[in-house]
Amino acid sequence: MNNIENLENEKKYNKWIVVLSIVIPLAVAALFGVNLRDLGYDVEPLSFLPPIYASVNALTSVILIIALIAILKKNAKLHERLIKFAMMLSVSFLLMYIAYHMTSDSTKFGGEGAIKYVYYFILITHIVLSVVVIPFVLITYVRAISGNFERHKKIAKITFPLWLYVAVTGVVIYIMISPYYT
Repeated sequence: MNNIENLENEKKYNKWIVVLSIVIPLAVAALFGVNLRDLGYDVEPLSFLPPIYASVNALTSVILIIALIAILKKNAKLHERLIKFAMMLSVSFLLMYIAYHMTSDSTKFGGEGAIKYVYYFILITHIVLSVVVIPFVLITYVRAISGNFERHKKIAKITFPLWLYVAVTGVVIYIMISPYYT
């Protein structure tokens, strides 16, 4: 394929990238505020999920690093498989996160002093970047599947650290708040 064909292939996905980049955060925000138990549904709190989805974030971090190593070693096929796996892990994290918050009361951080400010800094940057990274991941992926590898590499240099930060800070947040789960 030539560059024009590659760009045309990319353009096919742009509407979906925009839609998903808006719909996913809005849906998460809307569902985050819905607790099925408060609405009268007899559901068990899914209190077992936080350590599982924190582990999924940890695994995502490891997979992203291995994917980077794979592409640095010119193993594009392994890189592609690992990135697809990391994307699936991220989606599974999101589904578990929503399920937990729709069935359980939110946990308040109980730390005091400087650690409280550290926690909230990490939490806020994690939340903001988890929204920002969505279009970056989608655009990076589309550029690869469209064969626009030079454009893929350029944006991947931004996407990788953002995605890794979100995955790692997800684990850090869990570790910091886990003593306060009821």
